[in-house]
Amino acid sequence: MIKISGIIFILFLFLSCSFHNSGFWTKQENLDKEKNEFKNVLLKKKIVTQEFNKNFNFSIDKLKIKINSLSDLNNNDGYLSFNNNLEKITKYNFSKIKNYSLFDPNLIFYNKNVIFFDDKGTILNFDKNSKLVWKFNDYNKEDKKSGPLITFANTKNILIAADNLAKTYAININNGKILWSKKNKTSFNSEIKIYEKNFFVVDTSNNLHSFSSETGKKNWSYITEKSFVNSFKKLSIVIKKNIIVFNNSLGDITALDLNDGSLLWQISTQNSEIFEDIMNLKTSELVENESSLYFSNNKNQFFSVDITSGAINWIQNINSEVKPAIVGDLIFTISNDGFLFVINKTNGNILRITDAINKIKSNKKDSVYPTGFILNSKNVYVSTDNGRLIVIKIETGKIDKILKIDNSKVSRAFVNNQVMYLIKDNSIVKLN
Repeated sequence: MIKISGIIFILFLFLSCSFHNSGFWTKQENLDKEKNEFKNVLLKKKIVTQEFNKNFNFSIDKLKIKINSLSDLNNNDGYLSFNNNLEKITKYNFSKIKNYSLFDPNLIFYNKNVIFFDDKGTILNFDKNSKLVWKFNDYNKEDKKSGPLITFANTKNILIAADNLAKTYAININNGKILWSKKNKTSFNSEIKIYEKNFFVVDTSNNLHSFSSETGKKNWSYITEKSFVNSFKKLSIVIKKNIIVFNNSLGDITALDLNDGSLLWQISTQNSEIFEDIMNLKTSELVENESSLYFSNNKNQFFSVDITSGAINWIQNINSEVKPAIVGDLIFTISNDGFLFVINKTNGNILRITDAINKIKSNKKDSVYPTGFILNSKNVYVSTDNGRLIVIKIETGKIDKILKIDNSKVSRAFVNNQVMYLIKDNSIVKLN
């Protein structure tokens, strides 16, 4: 009886350690690579994409391409300068985040530190050696049970947070101390943009709000048409000089004066009167480059729009809901059915289409979808909803290798200090 009790006690301790919300970093392990023995994955898709001009080879001259210093404002952060062999993997584990599959997470890098949150809404700050610097939680018992989904942005020494429980708050990023906390009427579901002493965020009723970063006090709001059903797709914001542009869940793109919220222009990308079509709409993040906006959706539309007037430059038939990347005169994107597109930025002409992910080896017949991508001068790194990171050669468009991170959704990759990070529903994954 004593032996049995001892075994039970040891098992209890093991499980408690494994699922405790403070988490732990695992030991560094070799990263698994999948052999290129592909099996076709059956994709349920209405729009059939085919490879085009797949033998067209080209390269990116990294000496001529500058890293975008305004990516915090214009969202064009897809092209990065890093060189990582991606051979080692380690994880920081925590209990599973509720509704993670419907969430687009983001990491904050401050100096060489990494900031994220766990399943209870505890914000965690790690240094470059994965050591916990500080942690902070601004939620009561009931809020913690609900599983807060938090979006971040930072400016100087202030970390701004907005969540799906209608809270906004600010933390001193150096010590984790609360600066202010506000409860709002509506929950939030967008990126956060900070400009000078204010931050901007869109709520689930499709309204854009301007708040003071120093006090949390609201400056102004702009109301657009409310959807009958809240979209789970995170809405997007870009800032260009004194213009702020955002999308809503109905497909409207709205440009406002940054200072007072007055309307400059608005366009609707959807003219369907069918309720289901609008409710199923998913639009990519907005990206601004040289005074043009670029974005796409799952209705087979890729737009280029003049940010000053709202005039449409061109529309291309591409079915994608992931953030595009503009590199020089080229646009890169991944379609929902797994094809890598290379597009001429000026006129929207497609230069090449190559099969990127729909040959992933899988024991199931489920669809495999991209969750996002980044690229450097040599490779495109595509994350998928079945836990893979696919490395594609830019020159040829062919798959170089497939890294198995997990069997469930992993986020678009983030890079800091030559280390790549991915987010799962129960861990932060570090690759180097």
